[in-house]
Amino acid sequence: MADADHGAHGGASWGMAAKATLHCLTGCAIGEILGMVIGTALMWGNVPTMLLAIAFAFLFGYSLTLLAVRRSHLGWKSAIKVALAADTVSIAVMELVDNGIIAVVPGAMDAHLSDALFWSSLLGGFAVAFLITTPVNKWMIGRGQGHAAVHASH
Repeated sequence: MADADHGAHGGASWGMAAKATLHCLTGCAIGEILGMVIGTALMWGNVPTMLLAIAFAFLFGYSLTLLAVRRSHLGWKSAIKVALAADTVSIAVMELVDNGIIAVVPGAMDAHLSDALFWSSLLGGFAVAFLITTPVNKWMIGRGQGHAAVHASH
């Protein structure tokens, strides 16, 4: 019988996939919001601000994983490899979906930080990205990839 964290035949459970996606979403959200705030404060255009936000999303997403695997006494080189293996696809899917939604919502790209449209499109994009990225993570973990690398490092 499969335990609570694993599905039948060694696959990943939806709960495990949702946890991995939530972990990814946390790093992405911190980085993306920080990037947008900085880009807006510096009065950059849409493209440079979005590029900074995406770069920060990857940076913070990888950093959260690095913190977790370093706590398990993994060396820096191995920890970086684990973070890259665990998060690259998940963050990429999340950023593609989230930023795609922001790009297609009329007026969202030009909304200011004080506008409800900015926050509703950003948070809505995160919600949709979570729903799309969770099955991707489930599929990857079930095949020993993605966040399965984090579990293997502990």
